[in-house]
Amino acid sequence: MEIKRITTNTLREFKQKGEKIACLTSYDYSMAKLVDGAGIEVILVGDSASNVMAGHETTLPITVDQMIYHAQSVVRAVKRALVVVDLPFGSYQGNSSEALRTAVRIMKESAAHAVKMEGGVEIEDCIKRVLSAGIPVMGHLGLTPQSIYKFGTYTVRAKEEEEARLLRSNAKLLEDLGCFGVVLEKIPARLATEVSKELEIPTIGIGAGNGCDGQILVIHDMLGINKDFSPRFLRRYADLAEVMNTAFVNYMKDVKAGDFPNEKESY
Repeated sequence: MEIKRITTNTLREFKQKGEKIACLTSYDYSMAKLVDGAGIEVILVGDSASNVMAGHETTLPITVDQMIYHAQSVVRAVKRALVVVDLPFGSYQGNSSEALRTAVRIMKESAAHAVKMEGGVEIEDCIKRVLSAGIPVMGHLGLTPQSIYKFGTYTVRAKEEEEARLLRSNAKLLEDLGCFGVVLEKIPARLATEVSKELEIPTIGIGAGNGCDGQILVIHDMLGINKDFSPRFLRRYADLAEVMNTAFVNYMKDVKAGDFPNEKESY
């Protein structure tokens, strides 16, 4: 049976029908294959790889080359999901020509389907330039981790009226520019619901309540692999850290006891 690919148009149709959109991050072939096989509609190759794959404190250190490596691995596994790749910090801000070069490299070298960029009016020219090349762009507003040193904290954004007004304005700008969707991160649920109703493009929430058109979580967080991160918005769907630790300990015991491999496991 032919597998029908998820496209940017599919996501808009989901919103029109009132069908929620399920998104997860992935960074490698094996995990992406499982995520895609489960039917998740959007896979984000997030710059969160900087944290969960490389152990950095922030998303800032990851490079374009590293993002391409992760994106290539994911794309090889995916048959149905829409694969979106983060443009990493420093590869697009303030320079539309560099933004275009980065986006083109990612699309050509990874065969991904779209890119994601953090920010609103301050990166308007960069978004325009990327879109002008026919590259689909997903926006990202609210808590934007690439700007963490400017904010100085990972607290909820847009609680005050002025910042909420700016977020609304930026969301409409992203839609008008031609972005196919926008991630709303760690903002009040009421604001996210209102913005979602105001836009024709789908919103994807993370820590933004259930009024968004879809949701996304970092896969290592929701699987319970990463125990160091426990924000209010996170629901753990498994405790793989415990499962994996048990498997490792049992393997070690069997090796130490000379029980692995046994006769059936030998040639």
